[in-house]
Amino acid sequence: MLLQYSEQLCIVFLLLTIFLFVCARYAYRANARLADDNPKKRDYAPSAIALAIFTWPFLIFASLILLILRVLVYGLFLILFAIALVAIRKPFLLIWLDKLFIGIGNKLLMANTFLIKIVFGR
Repeated sequence: MLLQYSEQLCIVFLLLTIFLFVCARYAYRANARLADDNPKKRDYAPSAIALAIFTWPFLIFASLILLILRVLVYGLFLILFAIALVAIRKPFLLIWLDKLFIGIGNKLLMANTFLIKIVFGR
């Protein structure tokens, strides 16, 4: 059952590999045409084009693993935060956030007042 669509999977894999090879080659040529003093110009090795064929499956796999880890850490944070709010009666986190927001707001207001005094001369 798992290998029922293996032929279509191989075709899609091959087409995707060819597409990514063409994209890497085009990006290399576009980069080579840029002037030497252009800040967008990068120093790519020509072998990076061929290496793109082999690295993209690993990069996709690593991206998926990182996405799953981020989701798990975020879920763990939500669960622990809810437990902390219920278990610890003293809202230390809310007091800390209040002090942090007031500090940021005061600095922002002070900077804006200074700018208004510079512009309007009071």
